[in-house]
Amino acid sequence: MPATPRPTATPAQALEAMDSLIAAHLLGQQEMAQRLGLNITDLLCFACVLKAGENLLTAGDLAEHAHVTTGAMTGILNRLERAGFITRRPDPADRRRVRVAAVPAAVSRVEALYGPYYGRLNDLFASYSADEIAVLTDWFTRTTGLAQAYIDELREKEDQKDSRKDSRKDTDSKTAKSRAKNKNQA
Repeated sequence: MPATPRPTATPAQALEAMDSLIAAHLLGQQEMAQRLGLNITDLLCFACVLKAGENLLTAGDLAEHAHVTTGAMTGILNRLERAGFITRRPDPADRRRVRVAAVPAAVSRVEALYGPYYGRLNDLFASYSADEIAVLTDWFTRTTGLAQAYIDELREKEDQKDSRKDSRKDTDSKTAKSRAKNKNQA
């Protein structure tokens, strides 16, 4: 389909439109999660399971994708399993590990909920030329990379900050023990 003429926009206008999209997306995801009886983190993890398809992920894989600890992932998987979204299967290569599979009925529920929205998105994409879709795809991909890199950077700074706090606690603890020892020897 030929491209529809588009109004010109400045980078500031594009960022404002993006902020509006992100806000609408966050509200939409929260609404979808509630309708499925999940919280947003559990929905994100289930989306990772769906994206993996037949390449079943381990709990550790999911924890990495969702940026949560493996301990937190255990709780998430317990909730998803109780809610009928996933099953755990023994890893054929290592029986100590489990792999996570989506329950077909849950997949159908999610597809029924998201299907109309994705249909509307496909209709919207149909109004763009192939070149415009290529630009959009490039922008989505690169922006996702920027966002992930920034999140990693923030987490790294937080980890360094926590490490410095732990180091100070260790030093303070050693100093207190040394003082107590010296006091007892006196």
